[in-house]
Amino acid sequence: MRPPSCRPRLAPVLLCAVTALTTLLVTPSAASDGDDGAAGPDVPTAGAAVTHLYEEAQAATVRYEEGERVADAQRARVRRLDRLLAEEQHEVAVLHEDLGRMASAQYRTGGGLPLTARLLLADDPEELLRGRRVVGQADLAVTNTVARTQRAAARLGVAQRSADRARRVLDRRTAHLGRLKRDIEEKLESAQWALQGEADRSAAAGRCRGAERLSQPASSSTRAWVTPVESYELSAGFDSAGERWAGRHTGQDFAVGIGAPVRAVGDGRVVRVACGGGFGIEVVVRHEDDSYTQYAHLASAAVDQGELVRAGQWIGQAGTTGNSTGPHLHFETRLTPHLGSGVDPVEWLAERGVDL
Repeated sequence: MRPPSCRPRLAPVLLCAVTALTTLLVTPSAASDGDDGAAGPDVPTAGAAVTHLYEEAQAATVRYEEGERVADAQRARVRRLDRLLAEEQHEVAVLHEDLGRMASAQYRTGGGLPLTARLLLADDPEELLRGRRVVGQADLAVTNTVARTQRAAARLGVAQRSADRARRVLDRRTAHLGRLKRDIEEKLESAQWALQGEADRSAAAGRCRGAERLSQPASSSTRAWVTPVESYELSAGFDSAGERWAGRHTGQDFAVGIGAPVRAVGDGRVVRVACGGGFGIEVVVRHEDDSYTQYAHLASAAVDQGELVRAGQWIGQAGTTGNSTGPHLHFETRLTPHLGSGVDPVEWLAERGVDL
């Protein structure tokens, strides 16, 4: 469970995590005093700060994506309003043309003169009186057309205001979610490199800081085997060639960010936690079927040697220590705990029901 002091909504959690990180950056670590580097029970570590920020970044991403779905619906509404607006504008234009034609017709037939004057001037007064009914119908048509024009103009105004209001709401919502997401990403990046700085110092000294205890995620999964990271992109594969390796690549790389939680792929016991060398900070686990998995280039280890772990348990955080040109997890599956006994991790996991 996450500590209650950092459980509130997004902004307070970020403030809590960043404040904790700032404290770490200005306070000498326990490792510099000669102990194992483990933080006291009341002092959040850089790794914990990154973990909290990762969780909040994921929550912010979910909110951003939900906001985008709402925004898409709002954009569809704006498009419907725009279509309504165009229809109303067209109807008003047509009605104005009708009024123009009616006015011209009345002018040509003397519609502007009083009936008495037209009777006196008419060659056939009876014919004029018979036509009076037609004139009355035309007057009524003009009146109706004017009323329709006024109603259409009113609808046009309502549609215009609705469309403008919808656009303003959409713009504000999109801008707010974008600022929130960028703010969290910036804080997370700063915290990630602070964590990596600590990791680099440990790897350079060849001395681990001690287990970086992380708040474990709640999980209802009963799977015996899982992927070593939850969200990832596969990069360098097993037995591939590259300038970074003396021979062939001995594992499968997972491209993830610094501080991303790394989890044990299955139940087992930690047989090695080491810092320094080409693998940087690494953890090796022996599983119940006598196979071994290695997790390398970490920014921190969350377990100690000899500790029992379960499938899905966070055992470290990804980083870029050792012979690494960028943040990723180097994952190996071995027949023994030693380098050189590796098998293809993709096939090894597939045999256990895990597809990458």
